[in-house]
Amino acid sequence: MKDQTAPKYMQLKQEILTWIVTAQFKPHDKLPSENEIARQFEMSRQTVRQALGDLEQEGWLYRTQGKGTFVADTQSSERKPSPQGMTIGMITTYISDYIFPTIVRGVEASLREQGARLLLSSTDNEKLRERSSLESMLHEPLAGLIIEPTKSAEGNPNFDFFLALDARQIPYVMLNERYADIDAPCLRVDDELGGYRAADYLLINGHRRIAGFFKTDDYQGVHRMRGFLRAFRERQLPVTAEWVVRYSTEEKENRPLEALERMLDSDAEERPTAIVCYNDELAVSLLNIVRQRGLSVPGDLSMIGYDDSSLAVATEVKLTTLAHPKTVMGTDAVELLMKLISKRAQRSSQPDIVYEPILVERDSVKPLV
Repeated sequence: MKDQTAPKYMQLKQEILTWIVTAQFKPHDKLPSENEIARQFEMSRQTVRQALGDLEQEGWLYRTQGKGTFVADTQSSERKPSPQGMTIGMITTYISDYIFPTIVRGVEASLREQGARLLLSSTDNEKLRERSSLESMLHEPLAGLIIEPTKSAEGNPNFDFFLALDARQIPYVMLNERYADIDAPCLRVDDELGGYRAADYLLINGHRRIAGFFKTDDYQGVHRMRGFLRAFRERQLPVTAEWVVRYSTEEKENRPLEALERMLDSDAEERPTAIVCYNDELAVSLLNIVRQRGLSVPGDLSMIGYDDSSLAVATEVKLTTLAHPKTVMGTDAVELLMKLISKRAQRSSQPDIVYEPILVERDSVKPLV
């Protein structure tokens, strides 16, 4: 059941609504009788009748005299929104931090041109919040949905809600990565190539003692790490295991920083001469550690970020980094979603849109050759 502080009929109403949006009961399926529901939840028939009545008034249910209560078809053609005024949902890991506002602005601007409105939700990169966001979206008259998966490398405990999207024929596309068990089209950067290019650039510039920092609870970090390692493997160069630092979202404020501090405790001849960072946000945090040690970038330590965010040029050290398409990705996501909504394209036939990561050279890498 839901919020235990709410009136009982509201708790029951929310529970039945969850049955519907997760497709436990599909359009025109018959619900259990009032007596059966009352027994199941230990409530009075009056409470059950009030919950069912509200859902009927809101268009989720309909009654047939002498037969019972049935699930309404909320996605029938006469109820679908017109292109003007349609609602598009967007679920991201964050809204106001880092590169996400730029992606959202790209989506919002493109939708505004088409007369559609954006319904925005954030998971704060937590699986339970993603579940709540999906459930909330399914309560809305959505024409389509844009989703950035939460911790994509850690599986998809909310698979049932994606099945509910399918059951209700709500098209959706995924940003930055997709879950392994979802076949929706995805707009993403070639992150393995990005990690490769970062390491390759340092190797070309004479660096051999290179550390890498990667957040690996999402596939972006996994792929960036894979590309980083491939650059060494192709040159048959060894990688120092302790210098490949993997961390989770919950560890991002301490584990990478502590790892760099340990590396910098070594003598100059034994510590890294360069580091590759999961993103620009981490690079700026690690830059503070370097400063605290009385060292400089790139004088004592070269550094490469990722995403070409505003943070890349926010400090006195302008970061060499890999570009993320941001605004373009948001615009392209809307264009692809509109094709799916209008049935001009089938989801299963749509290839991923993959962006090439372009190296942006600035001042944070010192050549050693």
